Amino acid sequence: MLAVYKRELRSYFTSVIGYVFIVLYLALAGLILCYTTLYSMSADVTTFFTLMLVLSAIVLPLLTMKSFSEERKIKTEQLLLTAPVSIIGIVAGKFLAAYTIFASCMILNSLYCLVLLNYASLQVAVLFGCLLAILLVGMAFISIGIFVSALTENQLTAAIGTIAIILAFLAIGLISSLLPSSYFLRYVFNFLSIFTRFQYFTVGIFDIASIIYYISISAIFLYLTVRVYDRRRYN
Repeated sequence: MLAVYKRELRSYFTSVIGYVFIVLYLALAGLILCYTTLYSMSADVTTFFTLMLVLSAIVLPLLTMKSFSEERKIKTEQLLLTAPVSIIGIVAGKFLAAYTIFASCMILNSLYCLVLLNYASLQVAVLFGCLLAILLVGMAFISIGIFVSALTENQLTAAIGTIAIILAFLAIGLISSLLPSSYFLRYVFNFLSIFTRFQYFTVGIFDIASIIYYISISAIFLYLTVRVYDRRRYN
C-alpha cells in the first residue's frame, strides 16, 4: 500500500492536475473567505465552510478522475493488478494519496480564518467543528470519485459522474426541506443527507452519528471499488 501511495502522490506533481487543484482550491477559498467575512464585516465562518463544501463537490473530482481511469487508458492496469499488492492496498493507497492533498489544502484554508483575529474573536468550537466536517465530507467525496474512476477509462466521464453523484447526495437535503415536517420521507432524506449532517458541525455540535455516517459512506464506496477490481482481476 505504501508503494502505491507514494507512486500516486508523486503522480499528482509530475502532471498538472496536482498543481491545478492546489492553486484553484486555495485561490477560490481565499476569495470566498474575503467575501463571506472581510467584505461582509462578519467573523462567522459557517458561511465560508458551507461554500467550501459546495466548492469541494465541484473541484475534488479533479483529484480522483485519474485514479483508475488513467491506468486503464495507458494500459498499466494489468501491471497494477498483477503487482504483489492486494486490491485493498491498491485502493487504499490511491485514496490516501488524494486525501492527503485535499486535507493539506483544507487545513491551509482554515488558517485563513486566523486573519479574523485582528478584527474580532473567533468561535473556536465552530471553527474546528466546520473543519472536521469538511475533512469528513472530503473523505466521502474522494471515495465516491475513486469508485466512479474505477468504472471508466475516460477521465472527463469520471469527473462528471462523480459530480453528479455528489450533487445527488447534496440535493437530498434540499428535497427534505421541501417536504412536510410530519412526512416520513423527510426523516429518511435527512438521515441520508450529507448537507443536513454537515450543518450540525457548523453550530459547534460534534455529532458522533454524523461522523459514523461519513466514515460509512467512504467505506461503502471503497468496498465497491475493491469489488470492481476483484472481479476484473479474475476475469
